[in-house]
Amino acid sequence: MKKSRSRISRLIPSIAAAAFLPSVHAAEPGFLEGSSATLQLRNYYFSRDFSDIVGASKKSKSKAEEWAQGFIFNYRSGYTTGPVGLGLDALAVLGVRLDSSPERSGTGLLPVHDDGKAAGEFGRIMPALKVLASNSEVRIGGLQPELPVLMYSDIRLLPPTYQGASLVSNEIPGLTLQAGRLRSFSRRDSGDSQPLYATLTESANPSRIAGITSHRFDYVGLDYSFNHDHSLARVWQGELKDIYRQRFYGFKETHPLGDWVLSATVGYYDTEESGRARAGNIDNRALYTLLSARYKADTLTLGYQSMSGADGFVEIGDTLAPLGNTLPTYDFSQPGERSWQVRDDLDFAFLGLPGLSATLRYVEGGDVRTGRGFEGEDSERDIDLSYTMHDGPLKDVSLRLRHAMARANYRSDIDENRVIVSYTMKLI
Repeated sequence: MKKSRSRISRLIPSIAAAAFLPSVHAAEPGFLEGSSATLQLRNYYFSRDFSDIVGASKKSKSKAEEWAQGFIFNYRSGYTTGPVGLGLDALAVLGVRLDSSPERSGTGLLPVHDDGKAAGEFGRIMPALKVLASNSEVRIGGLQPELPVLMYSDIRLLPPTYQGASLVSNEIPGLTLQAGRLRSFSRRDSGDSQPLYATLTESANPSRIAGITSHRFDYVGLDYSFNHDHSLARVWQGELKDIYRQRFYGFKETHPLGDWVLSATVGYYDTEESGRARAGNIDNRALYTLLSARYKADTLTLGYQSMSGADGFVEIGDTLAPLGNTLPTYDFSQPGERSWQVRDDLDFAFLGLPGLSATLRYVEGGDVRTGRGFEGEDSERDIDLSYTMHDGPLKDVSLRLRHAMARANYRSDIDENRVIVSYTMKLI
């Protein structure tokens, strides 16, 4: 952690200097025209309470509670002119501790030292070179992929980042090809990069494969949109070298009917060990389906999800599982688990309250193979309220409140609260 802290003195002026990157390339036609730069201020309070809750396992701490301030600078250049355009993007992030203690650390907002104390500040800078030819773009450097086989999980103070190369090609109408190779990643609560690793959803031994790292994650995927963009078919594969290989098949259908919009989504994952199988045998198949109906400002969604095979779901570490019933507190992807979801999203603009929205979710799971002689059951109820100011001195300031209550007979019960205040300034 001392190494990470030694970088902070250079980080703050670097963020400020990054704002003037376009001036260096001002003589290159086309570079400035498409440039943009934003600075997001994110104030984050996070609390997970384990006290006075009857759970299946005992936590060493009764509560995880911290408060921190984040700064997220995002610069995107345009491209130089010519048959091949060159550009440069840069992401710089800084997190500052506002309140924490060794008895309450470990929320995922801040790095934690060996003595249990949270770091006072941390950050990192991630530049990326981009090359555009025709309708295809190659990026090399810092990446933030949002893929069926690798979900981008910006759910704490600062976003995670990956280091590697990616390709996005749209040469054929309706067809998008993506491919890439990642070499390392930076956790959301870290200023350093580290080797890639996988996590296996398994309550009996959740860290069974987390200590086995790899220097390469390869992915390739095809998305085909047809039927006037009402239908989307997806075929993907991701592989963490010598650990696991995961295939994904998905389909989504959307139909507008007057004031209604009906949609159905189906996704299927098939995961097994790969190469030298350094983490041993891996066997998981995951199926989920989501059915939704939107009427004006209200969307009702029903979901079903099931796990089969010897193991729970497998994913790259420190991310959310890209499944239909995954919630930030419980994942509902344990071995053998089957779960059901009901969700309602409401936009209050139709009531004359623009900027105010609410999401209510309830997921209930069962048939979990706990390995303790009984079947596991779990449930979670989430309530999200979000409001963005539309005028006045606080215009564009966003406030989000989230409360989650998770209960299970085979793992710790959790009460969780989050308060997030954010504001994004456009610099260019």
